[in-house]
Order: sequence, then structure tokens, then C-alpha cells
Amino acid sequence: MSPLSAARAALRVYAAGAAVVLAQLLRRCLGGFAEPVFPPQPDRVAIVTGGTDGIGYATAKQLARLGMHVIIAGNNDSKAQDVVQRLKEETSNDKVEFLYCDLASLTSIRQFVQKFKKKKIPLHVLVNNAGVMMVPQRKTRDGFEEHFGLNYLGHFVLTNLLLDSLKEAGRPGRTARVVTVSSATHYVGELRMRDLHGSRCYSPHGAYAQSKLALVLFTYHLQRLLAAQGSPVTANVADPGVVDTDLYRHVFWGTRLIQKMLGWWAFKTPDEGAWTSVYAAVTPDLEGIGGRYLYNEKETKSLTVTYDRDLQRQLWATSCQMTSIPDVTQDTLLG
Repeated sequence: MSPLSAARAALRVYAAGAAVVLAQLLRRCLGGFAEPVFPPQPDRVAIVTGGTDGIGYATAKQLARLGMHVIIAGNNDSKAQDVVQRLKEETSNDKVEFLYCDLASLTSIRQFVQKFKKKKIPLHVLVNNAGVMMVPQRKTRDGFEEHFGLNYLGHFVLTNLLLDSLKEAGRPGRTARVVTVSSATHYVGELRMRDLHGSRCYSPHGAYAQSKLALVLFTYHLQRLLAAQGSPVTANVADPGVVDTDLYRHVFWGTRLIQKMLGWWAFKTPDEGAWTSVYAAVTPDLEGIGGRYLYNEKETKSLTVTYDRDLQRQLWATSCQMTSIPDVTQDTLLG
């Protein structure tokens, strides 16, 4: 990516964010965001990545309030004990726990899955929420560009390693669910298959948008595989909107200033941002339905290119090669 292309990527990302903020402001003026009512979820188990902060914390809290056994997958050991205790007190639910998982490390992800499976409990919901945003150029422990490696590949591997648990827990009429959090920046993202790690010219904005675009393509292909296998598991995408969290510490100073001055009004609260993820995880309206892009608890269209099945398949195959995950596409869809 040339310097000019990097500048264009930044402008597109900020333009997409501004459009969402304006829409949220208009909704505030017209009455705001009404909290949805969700059905109780006793005897169900959820894993939420990045559940110690922001939208992830709010998602874990709302799922716990519904009676779910919630496992937070995160890499912040120092906060874990306090977060778990606070969630238990706020939700009156003792079935909240933390398991260490660094999504920037394939080894750590595999260790997390092993620890979870040793618990011998079902898994009904996986919320792929964790992520970094517009960080300086750096690599994961496995040598991947951090946005692509953590936001996308980390969740790609985690989901694939937990699919057997999800399939065992799901059943017709009560499917297990994979909820993957993307964002409006995917609308301005470009998937550079020949340079997924931005080695030619790095743009933090382009890298972030690409990772969110990849998550949508991944979800749609995953849903196709699950449907072809007749699996009692569905996969959907949740778009939280622009939310007032700490993720903005690496963005343009003007955006941080707007967040500081108007975030309370123009941005969603973490609880409001989590509603679409929770909706995707528990609503009866989506029973047996997958491959949807959800925003403000409603289905909407994602970027046109995300429906390109050849591109979905190409990204999936490349991801399998990068992470040593077996590619079942040929046998499942083309066999």
C-alpha cells in the first residue's frame, strides 16, 4: 500500500465512523436506543473473548444476567479477578469465570481450548469480540500483522477448535451460535490477498478495516459449511456501532477529542453496543438462521464483496494454510 493509499484508507475509515456517529446522534434526538428484552438463558454456556473491558464486558454482563454460565477469554490476568468478582455481584450469578487466552498466540489459543474442554461442560455460544484498533505496525507471536492476526486469525482458529463442542451442544430447535463482532469499517475495507500483513506499506486504518472485512467473509463461509454439514450451529455477524470505549487511544487526536467531549451523547455506551451481540446470541428470532449481518438488532446488508463465495473460499483456504487448520471446504461443499 502506497502512502497515498494509506491516506485514502484513513479518510475512508474516519468517513465511515462519522456517518455512523451522525446516524446515532439522529437516533438520540428521536428518542434514543431502547433496551431490548431477552429471554432467560438458564443452563447455557457462553465464551466471550475480550470480556474484561468495553463491549466484551458489557456482553458478558448481559449474558450472565440472563442466567448463562459465562467464561471470559482474555489476556489481562491483572484485571481478571476483579472483573469476575464485579460481574458476579452485578448479575447475582456465580457462574462467571476467566480463562487466559492470548489471541495473538496460536499456542495460547490451543491451550485455552484444551483447558475449556477439560471442564467437560457444553458450549452453546461463542462471542468473538476481542480486538485491537489502529495500533502501530507490529506482529503477533506467530509473525502475523497484529490486526489480521489477532482480530481475524485468532478468532478463526478459536472458532474452528471449538466447533466440535458447539456441535455437541446444539440441537434442532435450540442451535448453538457463533457471534462474530465486526464494524462499519468493513464497508471501506479492502482484502489484499497478496499482502494480507501490510508488509509493503503499512496503514493502521487499512489493516483494521481489512481485519473487520475478513471477519464478515469468514462468518459467511463458516455458515455455508455448517449448513452443508447439517450442523445445529449458526454463525452471524454483529456490528455494535461506534461505542465509547478505550479502543480509540490509537486513533487521530481529533477523534479522541470528539470522544472526550461528545462521547456521552454521540457514541453508544458499552451496554448499548453489546445489545446486538446479545441479540445474535439469544434471540428466538434467529433460531436456525445464520449468515446474517446484524446492526441495531436488525439484519442489514454488508459490503457487496462479502457475498463473493470465491473470495470467501480463498480467504478460508489461505487462513487454514497460515494456521494449520484442516480445510474441509472441498469435502463439504464440493465433494
